[in-house]
Amino acid sequence: MRHPFHARRSPLFAALLLSLSLSLSAGAQTAPKFPDAQASDPVTMGWMIGFPPPPDRIIRFADGSSYRFPQLRWSFSNYRRLVPTGNVSRGLGAPLPLPRAERDDIDAVSFRVMGSGQSMSWAQSLAANFTDGIVVLHKGRVVYERYFGALRPDGQHIAMSVTKSFFGTIGAMLVADGTLDANAKASRYVPELKDSAFGDATVRQLLDMTTGLQYSEDYADPNAEIWNHVRAGNVLPRPPGYAGPNSFYEFLVTVKKQGNHGEAFAYKTVNTDALGWVIARATGKSVGDNLQERIWSKLGAEQDAYFAIDSVGTEFAGGGLNTGLRDLARFGEMMRLDGRFNGQQIVPKAVVDDIRNGADKAHFAKAGYLLLPGWSYRNMWWVSHNEHGAYSARGVHGQLVYVDPKAEMVIARYASFPLAGNANIDPTSLPAYHALAKHLIANPR
Repeated sequence: MRHPFHARRSPLFAALLLSLSLSLSAGAQTAPKFPDAQASDPVTMGWMIGFPPPPDRIIRFADGSSYRFPQLRWSFSNYRRLVPTGNVSRGLGAPLPLPRAERDDIDAVSFRVMGSGQSMSWAQSLAANFTDGIVVLHKGRVVYERYFGALRPDGQHIAMSVTKSFFGTIGAMLVADGTLDANAKASRYVPELKDSAFGDATVRQLLDMTTGLQYSEDYADPNAEIWNHVRAGNVLPRPPGYAGPNSFYEFLVTVKKQGNHGEAFAYKTVNTDALGWVIARATGKSVGDNLQERIWSKLGAEQDAYFAIDSVGTEFAGGGLNTGLRDLARFGEMMRLDGRFNGQQIVPKAVVDDIRNGADKAHFAKAGYLLLPGWSYRNMWWVSHNEHGAYSARGVHGQLVYVDPKAEMVIARYASFPLAGNANIDPTSLPAYHALAKHLIANPR
């Protein structure tokens, strides 16, 4: 049974429609006017400052204010204060220091904005994209690090769909070691999914999001299945009288099939939660424990990470991870180094190679990402197939891990752009990354 979040019945709808789209839209949204990055700075605006804060500066989950702009600029750096969370321990060992060799020539790097003749500098792009924090590693050294708004070096920020790339990587690791069979049906591992759309989808089709699902992430449609998904997992507040699923797993069994699996790439957050259930069932451990044991505790991270969780403690594998920024950069550097980091092989090199090689470009093209021609999607990573072999983990509102093997460069960025779809900021982000990569190659230090 469908339980639409009807706009006329809920005062939250307009705010949530604007602020918490969890899909990467193929085309840019028509952008209304917003205060710029400086004017919307959450510290300057005084959000949640005081004991208690002034009534007009309080942000809450239950009333939807945490997902409105500009309030989300505070929320994204303070998720643990708003929703239930589960911890991902960094372990008990000492952090692995990141050597530093900071440069003063990066802010002036210029590039052409995609689709226009306009020139923009690296520094200008950070403000244009509402950057909360950014770290650039070159040859494993921190050459650039900046923080804005509510994010601090010792703080954590929601990674949104960058989360997916962690579990695409873990899923591929489990395929590599034989725990998962890439050609097996998801229902082999999770029999409860037998009668859902995932029942006859393979692990590989989940990993590459080539499933055929009756599942829309169209945020202009109050009846879109994405609303049921995120409400079930307590990602959004539920409207009065809500009677739908009460957990991620309860929602997954309701997803219906539409079309055929294996014919086209279609980015749908629900695939990652289904993969997360498969991973948990195959290993006998939660997705958070899998992340902690297989990756996070091995990176030499500075901080614990944490997850947004549903009412029964299931982690939101599709977009609920929160981390420190430098730790996100460590993850990217590990991938750049063929999975070897902190003195150990964390991810098999064959898995990293498989990600870098990408998937079927024709399948990807069917999704209509006009700003990403020639790209593909493999193991929940976005693969550019450009001359540098760059690939990335991407999340709505501007979250990113960008790996450029040729330039020996990794970028980790957290942001709080007013609109969700990355198509809104790709024109001032993707060319900036590539310009910086070429600058670092041409100007080694």
